[in-house]
Amino acid sequence: MKNILACLFTAFILCSCGTDKEKKQTIKLKEPTKKELTAIEKSAQRGKEIYRELCVTCHLTNGKGVTGAFPPLNPSDWITGKRKESIHAVKYGLKGEIVVNGVTYNNIMQYQGLDDEEVADVLNYIIDTWNPTEKMVTVEEVQQIKK
Repeated sequence: MKNILACLFTAFILCSCGTDKEKKQTIKLKEPTKKELTAIEKSAQRGKEIYRELCVTCHLTNGKGVTGAFPPLNPSDWITGKRKESIHAVKYGLKGEIVVNGVTYNNIMQYQGLDDEEVADVLNYIIDTWNPTEKMVTVEEVQQIKK
């Protein structure tokens, strides 16, 4: 019985050790394919930081705003239906009455001092995140909006 156990133990040790060649072999897993971001996704990534820094105070992290005080951006018929006005508001600020999603707002959106690329980026974040039916805002488009 001792001989059988000794043989089994020896066989187990020999089988479990493997050779140096086997030890050096590694399994190479296929790396996940990295998806190339679209132009609007790249712009939206930059815009997300601007949104978090400047816009979140009034429009909130979820973009829902505060009914009657700060209009929603998630979703927003102002963003999707008044493109030039939306760009103008982000670029220069906004004062006066507007109607967003059927609710009247009459507050002040302060001038934020954004350059044209930052204006496009934050709008593209809003579009890509909450209003994806809208096309990308370009820097050239922002440059055409005058005070």
